[in-house]
Amino acid sequence: MTESSLSTIPESSVYKNENAFALNQRYAKSLCNSTLVPAHYQGQAGLSNCLIALEMANRMNTSPLIVMQNLNIIKGKPAWSSQFIIAMIQTRFDDLDYEMSGKGDSLSCKCSAVRKKDKKKVYGSVVSLEMAKAEGWTSNKKWRTMPDHMLRFRAATFFGRQHVADLLLGVQTEEEVVDIQPVNVTVPNTPHEAAIAQPKEIKEDPVFEEEKPVKQEEPDDFGF
Repeated sequence: MTESSLSTIPESSVYKNENAFALNQRYAKSLCNSTLVPAHYQGQAGLSNCLIALEMANRMNTSPLIVMQNLNIIKGKPAWSSQFIIAMIQTRFDDLDYEMSGKGDSLSCKCSAVRKKDKKKVYGSVVSLEMAKAEGWTSNKKWRTMPDHMLRFRAATFFGRQHVADLLLGVQTEEEVVDIQPVNVTVPNTPHEAAIAQPKEIKEDPVFEEEKPVKQEEPDDFGF
């Protein structure tokens, strides 16, 4: 792998060149041997996860331990904790606030904060219980037991997606992974499976079939 072939990879990347990769492998080995990192980063099986955590930490200009402590595996997918989203917002904004309004299904929340660089107050999208029910999020029982809490977390996530998306690297939050149920689409692997997956042929209604002539029976010897 040559330097020129990886010219589009950021300088901070663990995959920039062979020297960077070898150095970060040493970092990753020291991390995976620690019992202070979460279980999915520990041991030889967690070495690759540690490398990815190092890559993400470099891109975000933060500590690898912060990434490891806040990037959890939910249903087999990486997911940020909502507290981490809030922490990332506060690196660029002051006075983060949750504006609650309404009641019942109309109970809603939106985040507001003051941008540090120009002191402008900005807002995130409104999230309501009505939206949560329409999107199917309430299958997660926490929406029924602590709706205010969940609205705040989801409002913070919306704000983060809109205003600090580069810090989140496209990774969902724990609540998003739990709330949103994926559609199970099965692709047939063999012609036999494909044939089974095809809809059955629907026969036409017999009333539209052409009537067949009735065969006349020959009279017997007695004329009947």
